[in-house]
Amino acid sequence: MTAYEIAVREQAALGEGPTWDAAAGRLIWIDILGSRVHTYDPASGRRTVTVTEQHVGAAKPRAGGGLVLNLRDGVGLRDADGGFRWLHHEPVPGRRANDAAVAPDGSLWAGTMRYDEAPGGGTLSHLTPDGTVRTVLDDVTVSNGIGWSPDGRLMYYIDSPTRRVDVFDVDDDGQPSNRRPLATIEDGAGFPDGLTVDADGCVWVALWDGGAVRRYTPNGDLDRVIP
Repeated sequence: MTAYEIAVREQAALGEGPTWDAAAGRLIWIDILGSRVHTYDPASGRRTVTVTEQHVGAAKPRAGGGLVLNLRDGVGLRDADGGFRWLHHEPVPGRRANDAAVAPDGSLWAGTMRYDEAPGGGTLSHLTPDGTVRTVLDDVTVSNGIGWSPDGRLMYYIDSPTRRVDVFDVDDDGQPSNRRPLATIEDGAGFPDGLTVDADGCVWVALWDGGAVRRYTPNGDLDRVIP
């Protein structure tokens, strides 16, 4: 039996995206449909809640302070003092932001999906700090977990309805190629959602509707399940 400690007891319409902000020593997480960004400092117990004007798919810490937000109509920058500006503004009716991740080079990989989860209605895009954006995948249904191996040479990605965790090779410019499955989630075990990569290069995957977190080795072998 696994023992759990509840760090934060909170209600959310769609709680997701736990991200550890090492510089600030705090946990960031979001309520997508509640349009809220939550933070929690385990040292002091301090918690904050910031309301966003749109549904928010991801919130990640910026090197200079503040947050980068993957919002319904694009990607925005929120400063530490609360100021906001769009980094990339691209409203698409019926579409919203979902998971995002900061690459080793500091750029942002941001996913989208349709509210009705229509097949192929989402994207995965790459954004640089100056706002340059490039759509890398344009036939995505529910863009989800993104992560990199410790050496930055592999990129992992989930489009949830495929039931796969995919892996790409990453070139010297940080661009992915040679997409292939790392692992496939069997029927009845749920759908892969968020992911993170540990110091050993193993991939932890949260299973939506599966009640578990799984750890896969870099070879795609399942070596741990936390129910």
